[in-house]
Amino acid sequence: MKLPFLILAALLPGMGAAAPMQLADYMALTGPAPDAHVAYGPAPSQYAELFVPQGAGPFPVAVLVHGGCWTAKFGGIGQLRNMAGALRERGIAVWNVEYRRVDEAGGGYPGMYLDMQDALAALAKQGAAHPLDLERVIAVGHSAGGQLVQWIAGRARLPANSVLYRKDVLPVRAVVSLGGLADLRRERALIKESCGRDTPELAGEPSRERPDVYADTNAAELMPNGTHTILVTGELDTISPPRVAHDYARRALAAGDSAEVVILPGASHYDEVAATSFAWPQVLGAIERALARTGAAASPKAR
Repeated sequence: MKLPFLILAALLPGMGAAAPMQLADYMALTGPAPDAHVAYGPAPSQYAELFVPQGAGPFPVAVLVHGGCWTAKFGGIGQLRNMAGALRERGIAVWNVEYRRVDEAGGGYPGMYLDMQDALAALAKQGAAHPLDLERVIAVGHSAGGQLVQWIAGRARLPANSVLYRKDVLPVRAVVSLGGLADLRRERALIKESCGRDTPELAGEPSRERPDVYADTNAAELMPNGTHTILVTGELDTISPPRVAHDYARRALAAGDSAEVVILPGASHYDEVAATSFAWPQVLGAIERALARTGAAASPKAR
């Protein structure tokens, strides 16, 4: 049976000549300096970087959340400046988010989820000082960051008694998950194999008051949420293989949400997040389609 979501797998001209990126290539990624550095909490990792295109605006906003297996070991906000700079050139403002990871004080559960909430609340305040269109906000996350942006998509469905619950949140109308590992319950074994992370680090310990630790942490169980999800995965991704994207899309569709899958031919887990990769045109296309779902496409720049 043909599934009702999109699979893009057409080779781009000259694509076969490029070698897939490795971890060292990802760690070496750099990009331009941000236009503003904004702390949203007192911890060293509680800040975001704002990139604003030239012009009058208002500009749509892509919230970027980096991966790294939920740890500080595999890079952070710096690597995503590569993508942030490229998006700024396309007329898209960027809110590049750092957060407390499991190997930092206050990280893991509930800290990194609270950081997502607080970072988005801080973004909502930036519209008074910068030409941002806060009606056109999407979230783009890579790997562990994919899990977090997919969780952001469902945060309106959080139980009211959860410590993670917030009222009057900034709407995020579409998400792009780049090699995300969002289904914490069903992908426990893969998350352990790929990242060495155990459930309590990401979802907390069960208690009498909170017997099911996935009820407020697992994006796959916070559906339907009315958010369009684009799942982008490299054909050669071994951290979050294409099967993961297809499984999540099926679950989203079954719940009544909309989803599409984009498979990047010949691409690795790291090609998914680099504007310097041969796969970037397809990743950019997914981001711009997500923005179009918010009600209006991003202002185009010369291609």
